Amino acid sequence: MANKGPSYGMSREVQSKIEKKYDEELEERLVEWILVQCGPDVGRPDRGRLGFQVWLKNGVILCKLVNSLYPDGSKPVKVPENPPSMVFKQMEQVAQFLKAAEDYGVTKTDMFQTVDLFEGKDLAAVQRTLMALGSLAVTKNDGYYRGDPNWFMKKAQEHKRDFTESQLQEGKHVIGLQMGSNRGASQAGMTGYGRPRQIIS
Repeated sequence: MANKGPSYGMSREVQSKIEKKYDEELEERLVEWILVQCGPDVGRPDRGRLGFQVWLKNGVILCKLVNSLYPDGSKPVKVPENPPSMVFKQMEQVAQFLKAAEDYGVTKTDMFQTVDLFEGKDLAAVQRTLMALGSLAVTKNDGYYRGDPNWFMKKAQEHKRDFTESQLQEGKHVIGLQMGSNRGASQAGMTGYGRPRQIIS
């Protein structure tokens, strides 16, 4: 990866707007969840954007996180014994996490790109992906989520209704109020177009 110098002008403005979206309170909640979900051996990052980025950058913790949401026999990502030191291996590990998260149910719109984390371009997007993963884990309620369920919002779930054939037939005979009513309608008091209304007292 080429080293990038500081950005100026419009690029700097765009980058500062992206950086303002990063939520430090959310960072604390996500760190707590990852520690509870993966165990204390993942360590705790330094506070702030840079510490959060460095902590997750090699992809190992992210892969351990997504693996912890599955039963023992079917872990989706192979986590190496020693954290990878080569850049392309680290990026590959992050890409494996993203694939596993998508398979778990995180939508493409909630996903971050590998460079968002690796180069620190958009850490708010990383937070968004982790929030979506946590929300799905709480919603599934399959026993693999560890931590406070109030840390994440439950996703809306389908509430399917089944009607009997007789109920469906009855519904065909009801005229809904949206269709309106013409009861009592008349043209009494109407005047022709363009003529003033005659008010007689």
